[in-house]
Amino acid sequence: MLDLSNKSILITGGTGSFGKAFVKKVLAEWPGIKRLVIYSRDEQKQYQMAMEYPHQKFPQLRLFIGDVRDFERLKRALRGIDYVIHAAAMKHVPIAEYNPMECVKTNILGAENVINAALETDVQIVVALSTDKAAAPINLYGATKLASDKLFIAANNIRGNNPIKFSVVRYGNVMGSNGSVIPFFLKKRKEGVLPITDPYMTRFNISLSEGVDMVLHALETSWGGELFVPKIPSYKITDVAMAIGPNCRHEIVGIRPGEKIHEEMITSSDSFSTYDLGKYFAILPQTHRWSLEDFIKNFNAIKVKQGFHYNSGENSEWIEVDEIRQLIKKHVDPTFEV
Repeated sequence: MLDLSNKSILITGGTGSFGKAFVKKVLAEWPGIKRLVIYSRDEQKQYQMAMEYPHQKFPQLRLFIGDVRDFERLKRALRGIDYVIHAAAMKHVPIAEYNPMECVKTNILGAENVINAALETDVQIVVALSTDKAAAPINLYGATKLASDKLFIAANNIRGNNPIKFSVVRYGNVMGSNGSVIPFFLKKRKEGVLPITDPYMTRFNISLSEGVDMVLHALETSWGGELFVPKIPSYKITDVAMAIGPNCRHEIVGIRPGEKIHEEMITSSDSFSTYDLGKYFAILPQTHRWSLEDFIKNFNAIKVKQGFHYNSGENSEWIEVDEIRQLIKKHVDPTFEV
């Protein structure tokens, strides 16, 4: 059973949607945590978080201005840290397409810095957040996150006698996260028009709380080198539009550069090393420092069929208009009414 009491955790990009949800969950469930360090470069968001969690009441929460591009600053921040959650990233697809090297510096070189800083300190576990766009990527953001995933998984091979473990969690669109479609539609419906990229578009869906639970699961169960993928439902973009703005005009505007019609989290090429763990899939590394036989036995893991792939357009589980509305009210906007 995972117990974070008396542990020290650092979250890169900790002022983002995931970081805020993670902080809320951890402080509620493990008030005895030793330190919870928010490492991010946005001073305004850090100020807002400090107002929400005043030091007098939450002395275990620390706010640390820094960029994952800055190795020395990162290494200093990791001193005395047990667990690292790497959530910092440039994630907006069109911005990454227009500013490619900035995306590379944050998502790839930043990942390398996190790995090296963790190896040079006393960090025990690193869990890096990935994205569905990293599977068979067609945009720069997805390509940089795929490279990041590969770096974190391969880091287990260069740790020597260091007992540190590196793992990755990959999931789909987070309901209500900054820049995602649901907050965008909620804002646009006031204008009476919802822009739809393509009427056939589908996406995976996961709530912030489910994303946090998945990271905690990785912290608790990781052997090092796994890429965890959750079993989550899909939705059609037209159903999201109908759930939010049934009386709005739905205007087809075409897909953006680097955007897919359907998202994929496990490709058929991954099927050779993918195992079903029950609630999650795990894509296992080609090279691992533990016994595959022991792993299968410990987790009751079942190898997926050759050619298996996990695609939002061919999913077996879907959420439709009424359920989307309920989820928006629960996870995004409690005041939401149609």
